[in-house]
Amino acid sequence: MSVSEPRERPAEAVAGFLAAASVAVSLIGIAYKPVRTIPLALVVAFVALGIGGRHQRLAELAIAVGAVAFVVGMTIAVATQSALW
Repeated sequence: MSVSEPRERPAEAVAGFLAAASVAVSLIGIAYKPVRTIPLALVVAFVALGIGGRHQRLAELAIAVGAVAFVVGMTIAVATQSALW
């Protein structure tokens, strides 16, 4: 008799999608208006982390990527004198 793995709750799947979307938006925010996009991506990453579950490490990675992307995006925006908003 084999033991099957426990099924993933729907909320855990949503957390994985939210974390992946947060990473994508953070990386887009480096090139396009970092003050608008990256804080929103960080909020989504924190929501994914709050849901927790199986994709918790992905949510932690999304927060780290968002933080680094914010610093890099702001540095690029200030250095090139482009719009922050």
